[in-house]
Amino acid sequence: MGEQITIQEMSRQAFAPFGDLIEISGEPDRIINQGLCGRYHDRAKFDFGPDCTGGVSLFDAEPRSLPYELQMVERHPLCSQAFIPMHQNPFLVIVAEGHDDQPGPVHAFITKAGQAINFHRNAWHGVLTPLSAPGLFAVIDRVAEGDNLQEYWFTKSKKIVLEGA
Repeated sequence: MGEQITIQEMSRQAFAPFGDLIEISGEPDRIINQGLCGRYHDRAKFDFGPDCTGGVSLFDAEPRSLPYELQMVERHPLCSQAFIPMHQNPFLVIVAEGHDDQPGPVHAFITKAGQAINFHRNAWHGVLTPLSAPGLFAVIDRVAEGDNLQEYWFTKSKKIVLEGA
């Protein structure tokens, strides 16, 4: 096994080069529903590319364990892709720098309850990685014909670990 990557706490600033962190923070933009609901407006920039539409799919992923062996990353050249957990459990988010044919340095984040993510178009990222059951997510992405997946397999896998592990 190759390089070891230490998991960081998810934050808007650290994740910004790769996508949008979707969460409730600060005061709501509006109060709606007879004053009983705070609306945190427009928290992600979806990008479905030209002549495409976006859709909502449901993914049911098997939980993974730590340390996690990262063998590959993928990207979607035609659109963004958002993952919204349908549970309150943290999940692992793995990304890699760069938009060239090969990914650059790898980063790993762990979300908090109530956080979702939206990967930018062309952002290298790991596969959906829940750390506990259920692994149920709503996914907002492109629903159209055409190849929107590129994979990159590392010559040596990377070990994703919690600090101190």
